[in-house]
Amino acid sequence: FFAAVAAGRAQVQQEPWAETTEGTAISINCSHPNIALGDLIHWYRQLPGRGPAFLVSAHKDSKEMRVPPGRLRVAADGRSSALWLSRPRRGDAAVYYCALGD
Repeated sequence: FFAAVAAGRAQVQQEPWAETTEGTAISINCSHPNIALGDLIHWYRQLPGRGPAFLVSAHKDSKEMRVPPGRLRVAADGRSSALWLSRPRRGDAAVYYCALGD
């Protein structure tokens, strides 16, 4: 399973839960309608029993991610983003966070 929980500024919102089966791609969405000019969108994940670990950040378009395999996609207006995991494994089950910052 994949849990998605909001982090960072209060304006950042995420779905409370997202689920998939092993090997089936999943998109974890984040809404940040009040994003400021120059803000980066950061994604982290927290594996069971560990602290949060940085995954990827971007401020526009999309950015490839190697571990886990996937891509961060940012909406054209910057108001939302989606972390797309192309081939999730059981070991990728974690809490996924998005946050805004410079």
